Amino acid sequence: QVQLVESGGGLVQAGGSLRLSCAASGRAFGGFAMAWFRQAPGKEREFVAAITWSGGTSYADSVKGRFTISRDNAKNTVYLRMNGLKPEDTAVYYCARRVGALDYDYWGQGTQVTVSS
Repeated sequence: QVQLVESGGGLVQAGGSLRLSCAASGRAFGGFAMAWFRQAPGKEREFVAAITWSGGTSYADSVKGRFTISRDNAKNTVYLRMNGLKPEDTAVYYCARRVGALDYDYWGQGTQVTVSS
């Protein structure tokens, strides 16, 4: 069974940093691009960042220059380093496995990030 498990969320003051992790079961990770999404209360889920198997990255404009996505293929883990956090970054953050160009087939349970002003 494929499982994605996020961790690392929490409460942080504006300007602070957090690092999220997403651990994948072995068969969920190999060869796939992975992505982070987030969903704030009352808003639709939005794309944050993605990374290919070989390490190519892409970011939403709202997080460029502040967030960094990375992966450790040996550990079946993808990370999201978040610096310069803003209150508008408050959301539940999800990792997902990408299949094809823009389809995502497996999702984690999410981890809450709250940024206080």
